[in-house]
Order: sequence, then C-alpha cells, then structure tokens
Amino acid sequence: MTRTWPNNLAKDESVLAWEFLDFLRRTAVMKVDGLPRDLAASAPIATSPKLTALGVLKHLVAVERYWLCIAGAGLDLPSLWKGSPDPSWDLTDDDTPESLIRAYQEEWANAEALKQRDPDAVAADDEFTVRWILAHVAQETARHVGHLDLLRELADGQTGE
Repeated sequence: MTRTWPNNLAKDESVLAWEFLDFLRRTAVMKVDGLPRDLAASAPIATSPKLTALGVLKHLVAVERYWLCIAGAGLDLPSLWKGSPDPSWDLTDDDTPESLIRAYQEEWANAEALKQRDPDAVAADDEFTVRWILAHVAQETARHVGHLDLLRELADGQTGE
C-alpha cells in the first residue's frame, strides 16, 4: 500500500484534513500488513494485555464506523461498540491482518458519505460539527498509529515512517 503526503501548498482546510486522515489510515495498514497473525495478535506489553496490532486496527475500524459513518454521516450501520468495557479491542479467531485491513478499508468507503458534507454542518447526531468529528478521528488515528509503530517494532523489528 502506498501513501502520499498531503499537498504542502494546500489551501482548502477540509481537503487537507481528509488527506491527513487518509495518510494516517494508510500508515496504520502498513504497520499491520505482512505480520503473521500470531505476531499481530501478541500483546508484548504486560500491563496492556489487549494492546495488540490487530486490536488497534480493530478498534480503528470501530472508531471510523461510529464517528464518521454513524454519528457523522448518519448511515444505518450497526455500531461495533456494544457493551462495556469497549469490545472493539477483543479479538476473535476470525480476526487476521487481512480481514481487519479489509474491514478498515470498507469503513473508508462508507465514510465517503461524510466527505460530501460541509465541515461546518452539524453532523447527523446533532451534537458535533463535521469538522469536529474529522479532527477527533484524525487525532485518535494518529495516537494509535504511534502504538502501531511500537507494536510492529516489538513484533518483528520493522521500523520506518
């Protein structure tokens, strides 16, 4: 998967925000892609038993589904956050790097509905603006990409951007 840095002469803030989110999404995928399932599902930090590369990616799928697709665009999709504590970190035997990358990319496609909305519009949930939701998802994704950087290095020694 390739990534492209956003245009450094960007003039449209909304376009730039979506470009940075796309860059972060692709970085997250690159950090998980190619890991064998056992390494992707391993939790190398003893005090964080659910912090796995697959868990982070599965959580990002749930983040995009809820914030961009349901709260933002108002799509009629089931939330992936059912119960407490947050079940999006829990892995099943069916969760593999390939399946979760595919699920993540499906949410990107679903989120296209929000891209068409004015950033200052109130989102479908009537509680946040589209701009706020996009900023929230970008910061959440960036934070978890940092986790994925470390998890990938601990899993197989691979480092990089």
